[in-house]
Amino acid sequence: MPIWLYDIASFAIKMNLFFLSLTSLFSVINPLGTVPVFMQLTKNKTKEQILNISIRTCLNMFVILTLSFFAGNYILSFFGISLNSLKIAGGLIIATSGFALLTGSFDKHKGMKKEVKEDALKRSEITLTPLAIPMLAGPGTISLLITYNQEFISFSNKLIVLGSVVTVTLITFIILNVSRRITNLMGESGMNSLSRIIGFIVIALGVEFILSTLLTIGHTLIK
Repeated sequence: MPIWLYDIASFAIKMNLFFLSLTSLFSVINPLGTVPVFMQLTKNKTKEQILNISIRTCLNMFVILTLSFFAGNYILSFFGISLNSLKIAGGLIIATSGFALLTGSFDKHKGMKKEVKEDALKRSEITLTPLAIPMLAGPGTISLLITYNQEFISFSNKLIVLGSVVTVTLITFIILNVSRRITNLMGESGMNSLSRIIGFIVIALGVEFILSTLLTIGHTLIK
């Protein structure tokens, strides 16, 4: 096999991993679902303040996601959790969130308890909580990244996943910073339709997590 063909094949595999991790992260994080909450919490803010909040929220999210990714191995070891158990639990969380999005029963704003909502509205610092965690970097996203940490062992693959984390962070920043324009452009019906489409994708991701884990367990038992 010519070297140049090998290089092309290797590049294609790496790009496939990048887009796979990027689309998975974007679907699970679902920054568009955070737009109504973000607008409520920043309704009395200026454009400069919204920009500053968007930057700090995404920086906090990036730190949380990066720590989850690189510290995943230690977290599993400390609690004695196997990768298969984590994948099944993460798959259930992801699929449940996706089902709620698909049926229209999931709303990050309406889902907040009254006391939590009032506390969030009173906070002067909202970039870490509730925006960065748990609305953006929730348990589904964290379990997904811990799984990636275990599955993609090589340093180059870890860098690719980290690149997808950086990319989804930048996309989230753009969405939050132009949240008012997005809402005015799409309207409530448009946001609901997009959420249902994302919900279907998220369900498929959760089911894929569970099925692949069950197949792995099955192959292990057969051997």
